[in-house]
Amino acid sequence: MDLNSVLASLQEMDKKSKKRNFLEQIELIINLSGLDPKKPDGQVDLKIDLPYSTGRGEGKALLFARSDSFAATMKEDFETIIMEDKISSLKKQDIQKILQHDVLLAEGPAMIAVGKYLGQELAPKGKMPKPVTTNPAEVRSELEKLKSSVRITNRRGKGIPIIQVVVGNDSMEREKIAKNILKICEEVEKVLPRKKQNIKSIIVKKTMGPAIKISGGK
Repeated sequence: MDLNSVLASLQEMDKKSKKRNFLEQIELIINLSGLDPKKPDGQVDLKIDLPYSTGRGEGKALLFARSDSFAATMKEDFETIIMEDKISSLKKQDIQKILQHDVLLAEGPAMIAVGKYLGQELAPKGKMPKPVTTNPAEVRSELEKLKSSVRITNRRGKGIPIIQVVVGNDSMEREKIAKNILKICEEVEKVLPRKKQNIKSIIVKKTMGPAIKISGGK
């Protein structure tokens, strides 16, 4: 599988997909074979920094903060800011809203309260925030970096032989999406015990569009 074969599949996806009145996401599906996802060597759980942001994290960032001045400085950069002294009183519905964010950061000292009161909910879902300093420039840089990170896993529930992840949206340049796809496939293949032989097929699709097998995939 190379850049040209992925681009050809994306073009076929565009041709066969109906125009929608909303911005569709582009999804990558990797069907695995010869693995038992209930066993450790059959599980994939990676965090990958993609070449390009998928657009999914735009405007969906959350910050846990201790300092009022730091929170005030960062208010334009985060959709939600939760102060440290409010963490212990968060309800179930509040935690569900937290889980809807794509990027979570926390001012270093606030991590203790996050771990104590939210760790059991956030950690199993790979949503523990990354600690940051109170330097606004460093936080903004980290924020942009994390927006291009994705978690790749087949460990949901009891384990499934499928990896499904958003690699972009319909407004993105197809070459950028193709490079995101290649990066994911490369990193997944590295951790599979039998490499390419553990990949049954690779598919790309829009949210409501047909599944298109990527030529050059197994």
